[in-house]
Amino acid sequence: MRKNLLFLLVTALLAFVLVACGTESEDESSNGENDEGNAENNESTEESKSVAVVLTDQIGVNPFFQQIADGAEQAAEETGLEINVIESSDPTETQQNLEVAVAEGYDLILTATFDAVDPLTTVAEANPDRDFAIIDAIVDLPNVKSAEFKEYEASFLLGAAAGLATETDTVGIIPAQDIALLDKYIVGFQEGVAQVNENAEVLVNYVGSFEDPAKAKEIALQQNSNGADFIAAAAAVSDLGVFEAAAEAGFYTSGQDIDRTVEDPEHVVLSQLKNTDVVAYDFVKEYGNGEFSTGVQSFGLAEDGVGLTYVTADSESPLNDFIGQDTIDQVIEIKDQIISGEIEVKNPLEQ
Repeated sequence: MRKNLLFLLVTALLAFVLVACGTESEDESSNGENDEGNAENNESTEESKSVAVVLTDQIGVNPFFQQIADGAEQAAEETGLEINVIESSDPTETQQNLEVAVAEGYDLILTATFDAVDPLTTVAEANPDRDFAIIDAIVDLPNVKSAEFKEYEASFLLGAAAGLATETDTVGIIPAQDIALLDKYIVGFQEGVAQVNENAEVLVNYVGSFEDPAKAKEIALQQNSNGADFIAAAAAVSDLGVFEAAAEAGFYTSGQDIDRTVEDPEHVVLSQLKNTDVVAYDFVKEYGNGEFSTGVQSFGLAEDGVGLTYVTADSESPLNDFIGQDTIDQVIEIKDQIISGEIEVKNPLEQ
């Protein structure tokens, strides 16, 4: 009996140990599966972050928007964000496209220009838990990050180059409209000319539209007949009319936002740069890296937000003899003085 009882006790003990080990193994397996599942879920959550770029115009119409798309797409690729660029056929579609981006669940919605200010204000106020950003305009809301440019610093450099290069002591600038926003271009240009050539006259005539090349051409030819040998174009799509006039009449001009010298290096001899691609890249990369914060950020010469061809950035086009390396060297020195604070270029909108 004792032997039988001992056998039963040993058998029961072995059974208990086997059950316990089996349960522990199942728990470990279950925990491992849960850990893997949690990791997969976390990875899925990270991968699901997305950004929508809502443009107020079509990329093919204005290269300004191509830069924004390029910068945002590069940052999204580097940080693993999904991205969708939504073009509007005209500014009136902007609010609808912003609302579509919200409805489709994009985590960050980025737009640009003053045309988007009112639509974005409406949509951002209605969606306080969503993150938004705007380039080249300011929307003062707690869930919006805004980027403004110090165009007046770059236009100061452009004016200095024009004032040094002119052979007639008469230069011109053709802005799109007589609005305060464009004073950042006009006043900066005038002050840059005056900095280097106190005898030079600056002609200013407005197109009345951002999209009227024919009118801009007419004004440019008139300025040239009044003695201007350099005329800065500052009217978006209307700039094409200034370029055409320069080619026909033989004067010199400059482009805006991107390097337009590549289109006609004989006549388009400079370009005032607005590096929207740099800003779009910074904003989207910050979001992808979890470093995004709202508020207003300014981009000038020191931040590589604005610039001038041959001075702050290289060009595929050779430098035109009308400008010349001596002029560029002097403007580079002025650029360095602006960055250091030795020359102060004030925002005309705050004076």
